[in-house]
Amino acid sequence: MRFFRKSLIGLMMLSLCLGLLAYSGQMVGTALQERADNGKRTPKKRERMFTVNVVIAEPQSIAPIFQAFGEIQSRRTLDLRMAKGGQAVMISENFVEGGQVKAGEVLVQLRKLDAQSILARSVADVTDASAEVTEAQRALELSIDELQAAREQSDLLQRALARQLDLKKRGVGTSAAVENAELTASSANQLVLAKRSAVDQVKARGAQAETRLDRAKLAQEDARRGVEDTALIAEFSGILSGVSLVKGGLVSPNEKIGRLIDPDDLEVSVRISTQQYARLLNDDGRLIKSPAKVFMDVSGTDLSADAILNRESGSVGAGQTGRVVFAALKEPRGLMSGDFVTLNITEPLQNFVMRFPASAVNANDEILFIGDDERLKSQAVQVVRRQGNDILVRARGIVGKEVVAELTPVLGAGIKVKAVRSDGASKESEEPATVELSPERRARLIAAIESNGYIPDDAKKRIVKQLKMEKVPARVVERIESRMGG
Repeated sequence: MRFFRKSLIGLMMLSLCLGLLAYSGQMVGTALQERADNGKRTPKKRERMFTVNVVIAEPQSIAPIFQAFGEIQSRRTLDLRMAKGGQAVMISENFVEGGQVKAGEVLVQLRKLDAQSILARSVADVTDASAEVTEAQRALELSIDELQAAREQSDLLQRALARQLDLKKRGVGTSAAVENAELTASSANQLVLAKRSAVDQVKARGAQAETRLDRAKLAQEDARRGVEDTALIAEFSGILSGVSLVKGGLVSPNEKIGRLIDPDDLEVSVRISTQQYARLLNDDGRLIKSPAKVFMDVSGTDLSADAILNRESGSVGAGQTGRVVFAALKEPRGLMSGDFVTLNITEPLQNFVMRFPASAVNANDEILFIGDDERLKSQAVQVVRRQGNDILVRARGIVGKEVVAELTPVLGAGIKVKAVRSDGASKESEEPATVELSPERRARLIAAIESNGYIPDDAKKRIVKQLKMEKVPARVVERIESRMGG
């Protein structure tokens, strides 16, 4: 009995060991099978989507602006030159570099004693010429009176001759008396001729006297101008530049001693291309009064002023291209003649144009916009202007469409994209971020997570907790189903 009992116990222990070995083998086989199945699992293939920044195509009325560079110059600039030479005996306190002077102010006074002497002599010459003219007038009056007396005497003698001829005709007079009367009448006529000649001579003398008087007056005016030319007077208010004269210095005639600049009447001379110039013409081919903005960056400080185009140069210039236009500054505060500035010129208004980033148009003047199925479509556009980082275009059929703001080599027509608008919101963000699961779908997802041996236990608990919620994040559901293969 004891042998039989021990045999039964040994048989039971052997059966138990065999069962455990079989269970262990089954577990190892299951694990190997699960691993083999996981290695063969193929994830669900999804179409790749690209995220793109988009802008809305909205037609507008825009005045294009192009940039040019030019130099500021004064519209009123005067070279200061002395008409006469001499020594500077007086210089204004404002006659210095950068000095501000007013219109009519005496800037330089030369020594004027010699000029005053010449003026005094010219005044004396005018007095002498005036006296000579007066004397010639009195002589003319006297000569006219003498001519009148000679004519009256000639008339008397002519009547005496006629009386002698009458007496001779009646036989009373003699031939000798007639001859004497004829000789006397002839002498009287000759005297009249002499007086007439004297009158003409006196008239010529008077004309010469008047001519000398006019010359004396002209000399007097020249002398007076000579005295005035010894002083340099500012013609208008402005600022002095390039001053090169000190008190006591000698000045040559027409020597440049400075420059007077009007700081309030400035303009910008800028050279633009012929194409840009053509955009600034009206229907009559005249330059329009286009507004402009002038600014200069000085170590981070911007000096700016408003301007307006007022004229263009009459010629291109030897060896030059384009056109030179001038813009008058309205309030040139801080800007000075000689500054090199930037000029933003406003072109005429362009209607029905759309503004896009320059990166939205490719080399073939085409854009990509998002269609109804979230796929890209290509559209040719007409480029109106390129200005800075923006571009103005015209196109049909894209009004209100979402246009790709930045083109890349991977983007093309037919590609599905996700739009990101300028406010940072994408089209999918408008959809719910969570989904409601049916019981069958929920159980299937939980079973997939619990049976996955590669997920840590704490991560499993967190994911299962999310799946048991009433609304599950759509991102979590999409990730799990993509790994499940369906």
